[in-house]
Amino acid sequence: MQQIGKYLLIAGIILLVIGAVFMLFGNRLNFFAKLPGDIRIERENFRFYFPITTLIIISLILNLIIWLIKRLF
Repeated sequence: MQQIGKYLLIAGIILLVIGAVFMLFGNRLNFFAKLPGDIRIERENFRFYFPITTLIIISLILNLIIWLIKRLF
């Protein structure tokens, strides 16, 4: 049980840091929502946004971070 608590604490700290980065630098990260390949449909009373390219890039970055952490420990 202590191991699960440790992982939850680490995950919480990581989420806290990511949230702080978005709060402080959110207006400078606008390019992320406008990448080629992201689907955006805007009508008069309807908006649909599906960030395919953004999700792929985030997935690659997270996989690289996890791989590096596993490699170091």
